[in-house]
Amino acid sequence: MRVAIFDFDGTLYAKETFQLMMNHLKNHPIHSRRYRKFYRAIMPPYIGHKLKIYPEAKMRARSVQAYLAALETFSKQELEEYFGEIAELMHDDFNHEVVERLKQHVSNEDYCMLVSGAFTPLLHAVTKELPIEKIIGTEVPYEADILAHRTPVIHIQGPLKTEKILEALGDQAIDWKNSYAYGDSLSDVPVLELVGNPVAVRPEPRLRTLASERNWEII
Repeated sequence: MRVAIFDFDGTLYAKETFQLMMNHLKNHPIHSRRYRKFYRAIMPPYIGHKLKIYPEAKMRARSVQAYLAALETFSKQELEEYFGEIAELMHDDFNHEVVERLKQHVSNEDYCMLVSGAFTPLLHAVTKELPIEKIIGTEVPYEADILAHRTPVIHIQGPLKTEKILEALGDQAIDWKNSYAYGDSLSDVPVLELVGNPVAVRPEPRLRTLASERNWEII
């Protein structure tokens, strides 16, 4: 079996999901009052990251946790409806060339996977019209169908993406040499290195340099 693995932010989706989520909360007609709590929580790790004294991965993980904390009291249904609102704002910003690649892989009977640090309910909502067979994202914890905002969230990023991909594929025989992976940042390299056909999509400078050195395809 061949696989085609797609990153989301900056790859399948041309923009950054978390920035859109921040703006949605800040300007929401009902829930905007929650933004202040979120903002207070993310500023220390964000400033620490900018000062290069706090790792980017930890900053991102704390930001994800803070976002859920700001949505405390949401039921599962309310949260899915909220993410659905955000999904509706995203459809015009898909990377159409990458979407066409996805459809081509489906036609070739490749097993298509989406792997992202974005929240899984949001990924399902925004890609419901796309032929993706497996979605791996940051899971939202619930207790009795209420958001468990104090439960530590496992943010899917970096090497953890590779771990989750291999876990999802299990014992299936994968033709890695003829498989594809798409990503836009240096943090996607562990996933890109899994396959024989890595593709750098609108890559950040560090990934562009690496892709050029290794003769990877660049979109």
